[in-house]
This record gives sequence, C-alpha cells and structure tokens, in this order.
Amino acid sequence: MKRKEELERLREMLATDLIEEADRLKESLFRLKFRHALSDMSAVNDIRREKKTLARIRTFIKQRETETTNA
Repeated sequence: MKRKEELERLREMLATDLIEEADRLKESLFRLKFRHALSDMSAVNDIRREKKTLARIRTFIKQRETETTNA
C-alpha cells in the first residue's frame, strides 16, 4: 500500500479503530524483533515500516485527543 493511501485510510479510521490497529502493530513489531534476533536480516525493513506506521497512528490518536479537549 502506498503511503498516501495508507495515510488516507488512517485519517478515516475512528479513534477506537486506531487504538486496535496500534495494538496489532505492537504485536507485529514484537514478532519482527524476535525474528531479527534470530538472525533473519530480511525483517529489518519490515521493522522500520511497522515502527513508522505505529508512530503515525500514535500521532493521529494524539491529534484526536487534543481536538476533543479543545472543542
């Protein structure tokens, strides 16, 4: 999925869905780090991608929280 498409998909998600997606990514990131520790070097790019996506989701969650407190 391209980055713009992914950003649009994340922007359209509800806060609860974003939290669920963040939990899923945390679990996936844990498994990828475990694979990497077992000398699977192909997991490095996947780890980077998952970390960036998780950071984006956390940013969207934080934005939604500030919007609700300011409104």
